[in-house]
Amino acid sequence: FFFQAQDAIRDSVASRGLGDVYKRQALNSVDLPTLGKPTMPQRKLIIIYCLQYLKINLIYYLIAGGVFGALALKTGIPAAPLAGALIGASILSISGKVDIAEWPIGTRTILEIGIGTVIGTSLTQDSLVDLQSLWRPAILITFTLVITGLAIGLWTSRLLKIDVITTILGAAPGGISGMSLVGSEYGVGAAVATLHAVRLITVLLILPLVVKCLNLFGLIKS
Repeated sequence: FFFQAQDAIRDSVASRGLGDVYKRQALNSVDLPTLGKPTMPQRKLIIIYCLQYLKINLIYYLIAGGVFGALALKTGIPAAPLAGALIGASILSISGKVDIAEWPIGTRTILEIGIGTVIGTSLTQDSLVDLQSLWRPAILITFTLVITGLAIGLWTSRLLKIDVITTILGAAPGGISGMSLVGSEYGVGAAVATLHAVRLITVLLILPLVVKCLNLFGLIKS
């Protein structure tokens, strides 16, 4: 007899060697009676444990978002893949058939860096040349849109009793990708993305018709 250590606990038992230590350990309540080949039930439990550890539910969300995003891409509407992926993942999450997604730490940061990089690459030397003649209307339009967005957001929140952060970000003159990421920082990313998707689709459907009507009546020249 001698003292045998396991998990900082010493007990006076007859040691049967190192194999006895392994036999007494468990993998998520799966006892391994031998060091040999595990049985079929043990294999299934080990596989289930590994899938849970790897967060297999995230793959389901990615598949749902990918399918709906690909379908939305055929509409030709700007940012349609983002809106489609949002709808697909939301439907799966609302259904309750898959556990709530818990993304690894840093996922949101990586997405923000990626979107910022894509937006940044759209600015070229030609953009700086155009800015020399457009900086005045750019400042005026931006200031007007920001003030108007804040006023509409506050008014909508008070009128409809909706969260003020959601309405302010939803009325902000930003793109659906950027504003939804900003909204996610406050826990309202899905709501903000929905508001901007509705706004974008409505604008794309109505403004072309308005331009055609104005052109038809000779108010503008295309």
